[in-house]
Amino acid sequence: MNNLKLESLLNTLLSPHLIKDYCPNGLQVEGRSEVQKIVTGVTACQALIDQAIEMKADALLVHHGYFWKNEPSEIRGMKYRRIKALIENGINLYAYHLPLDVHQELGNNAQLADQLGIKHLGGLEPGNPHPVAVYGEFPTALTGEQLANRIEKVLHRKPLHIGEGGPDLIKTVGWCTGGGQDFIDLAVAQGLDAYITGEVSERTVHTAREQGIHFFSAGHHATERYGVEALGEWLADEHQFDVTFVDIDNPV
Repeated sequence: MNNLKLESLLNTLLSPHLIKDYCPNGLQVEGRSEVQKIVTGVTACQALIDQAIEMKADALLVHHGYFWKNEPSEIRGMKYRRIKALIENGINLYAYHLPLDVHQELGNNAQLADQLGIKHLGGLEPGNPHPVAVYGEFPTALTGEQLANRIEKVLHRKPLHIGEGGPDLIKTVGWCTGGGQDFIDLAVAQGLDAYITGEVSERTVHTAREQGIHFFSAGHHATERYGVEALGEWLADEHQFDVTFVDIDNPV
């Protein structure tokens, strides 16, 4: 498929024009005109680029790309080396940030819910038709320890669990993959039993303790592996691309 046609296909699916974001979504670095072999991954780091080069990929499709708001605009140092490697090897870089978080089937939030067995019920952000933070419930209530064990088993990473003052059983839960710790107050306002996200701040611990909610920090990378992987599988199943997901481990 032509590289610009692929961008149009992805834009039609993910609707980035409807979502205000911190970076450009779509084709960020242009490579060869025809795309068949695609490598997917969470972040367009040098290690992932090197894997794409070794695998002779035509395109790299990621959740975390480049050109973030307020970052230095100069192409030098680490940014230069990454972009140089892509251009020299003719690799297209496609990146979708918030549009991939919020997609109701393939998005990071939806995929994490599937992994953890949560029934999605709605958004936590009043008036936002494309909420980044969402809420739902478990079919059967869990203790805090049971949910922590489930997260560890599914994500292969032990979460930070702040449970002092939280209810004995967790039935309702809010979540936002990645760096969504500041949405915890919306979960409290909704009267939820627990809140799950990727990252944690110092203030988050006190918020959870003092407002009586279970909080789980399960890793930014770990909670956002599944959206881009599902998107790659969709491209392979629906449009016959040769797609390989490469997980570059990140402990954060």
